[in-house]
Amino acid sequence: MITGTIQKMLAQADEQGSVHYHMRIGQEVVGLNALLGQKVSLDFSGQIICQHCQKTTKKSFNQGYCYRCFTKLAACDTCIMSPEKCHYHKGTCRQPEWADEYCMQSHYVYLANSSGLKVGITRGDQLPTRWLDQGAIQGRAIFKVMNRRISGLVETAFKQEVADKTNWRAMLKGDVEPIDLEVQQEQLLNWLSQELDALQFEFGLESIMDLTTENKTHDFSYPVLEFPNKITSINAEKTPKVEGQLLGIKGQYWLLDSGVINIRKYTGYEATFTW
Repeated sequence: MITGTIQKMLAQADEQGSVHYHMRIGQEVVGLNALLGQKVSLDFSGQIICQHCQKTTKKSFNQGYCYRCFTKLAACDTCIMSPEKCHYHKGTCRQPEWADEYCMQSHYVYLANSSGLKVGITRGDQLPTRWLDQGAIQGRAIFKVMNRRISGLVETAFKQEVADKTNWRAMLKGDVEPIDLEVQQEQLLNWLSQELDALQFEFGLESIMDLTTENKTHDFSYPVLEFPNKITSINAEKTPKVEGQLLGIKGQYWLLDSGVINIRKYTGYEATFTW
């Protein structure tokens, strides 16, 4: 039994692509793969701690922040969800020093298969973590770009042809079919060549580095004993005592015989974890 504030689960893939999860609660880290088939519970106290200022808040914004931090931090600005709207170059960034470390660094544009084909972006040090957090069974980086804004502009071009969101319900049903990401990559690059050429003309040839000939598709398998036939989402604010047999973990979700719960959604929530 451990009591503390919940953080996003740690996910790592071994050389064979098998994903291993750890629960972070308070200062403790607990391996979850070994708990498959066992009864687990999270008993939420009702207290929420802001992950930035560490103050108690009545409501969580953007997965773990109080309202003040949500409106002040660059990490909570609209351009984080829509990086093509980055306004750093206009001199209006909320926290330029933070942006120098996180946004004005190289990013990857990738294709993944979580609930079907999707395009996405992530910072250069976040692969394959980003794929695992989305429950992707396949991932393939196609470009390395100069900064977050340019990655968003490339992603926007791709969104003309492919989704940029994961259907989390479809992802949790476990019937996602493998896709030949290399073939999809070639087709998309042919269709979008003019848009990509225009971005390179605007920002320079080195702003978008092609990884298509040197990269490979990564495959992942998740620790799941049984996928649910029906997806029933558990809301911990309405059901503060969450318990059931742990049938699997995929993305940031626990698959219980009583329903599914998004652990990341409750970042900063205090709970007692029992197994």
